[in-house]
Amino acid sequence: MPKSTHGHWNPRKHDRTVHDLGFIFLSTYGRWYRLTREPALRDVLVEAGRTLSLRRQKGGYLASFIGPSSLFIDIMMNVGLILWAAKATGDAELKDIALAHCRTTARYLVRPDGSTAHEGLFDPKTGNFLEQSTHQGWNAESTWTRGLAWALYGFASVFRLSGLDEFLAVSQRCADCYLRRVQQAGENGVPYWDFDLPADVPHLFDSSAAAITASGLFELAEIADSENNRQRYRQAAHSILQALCTDRFLPRNKPEWEGILLEGIYHFHKNLGVSESVAWGDHFFVEALFKALYGCEPLD
Repeated sequence: MPKSTHGHWNPRKHDRTVHDLGFIFLSTYGRWYRLTREPALRDVLVEAGRTLSLRRQKGGYLASFIGPSSLFIDIMMNVGLILWAAKATGDAELKDIALAHCRTTARYLVRPDGSTAHEGLFDPKTGNFLEQSTHQGWNAESTWTRGLAWALYGFASVFRLSGLDEFLAVSQRCADCYLRRVQQAGENGVPYWDFDLPADVPHLFDSSAAAITASGLFELAEIADSENNRQRYRQAAHSILQALCTDRFLPRNKPEWEGILLEGIYHFHKNLGVSESVAWGDHFFVEALFKALYGCEPLD
């Protein structure tokens, strides 16, 4: 296919129904562009970033797919696309939209101890924050472990794209919470799907939360605020990978298994993808392995 048609390959650059355009484009077109520097690929990324920015709400956040009142912690892994587009084009308004979202998320979804809520609910007319909530965590007050992983990694990426220390501080607070909580549970770096499960609820692992965390910790190992923290995060990332590379989480003895990581969870409450391989778990596991060998990728 001629290079001139690159910009038309993926109509999802105009998809306003989802908040996941960062996942979709940074992991694909972003890497493709870094390899080739083809302007048409850059244009796709910029257009997708502009589309994501249209989810901006009066409360200073990007709305989740649930609706205009809903802010998800997951969006911290997507907002980097807007910052990327802002840097590529020099668009100050795009940058402001992205940074406002990050600050709103840090204020309302990241708790003082570094734990996170899955969702924040706002009054879309006034922009006033109403309450924390959840869809995939145990309850509104608990810490859904994959959400904490999204925050840890997402704020680290935003620091790399913005250079603003406030976001590095949030990422490290989330990382320290994860490491503290997982050590208390004695799970070798691989958490259950929520850190606050009552005794009568199945304590099932979410290997995808561990894979995301490992990859995020490798990011922090290069950018953290002290050599001690950089070493600590790097060691923790390697320890998590070592746990994930055991037969407990790899299907070495299951030749019929089609995924990479066992024991992932998509949505416990809806019984979707429970104790299965999940796409994002496999993706970030491979990404973390790459970082362990070669270091973190550039973001430009």
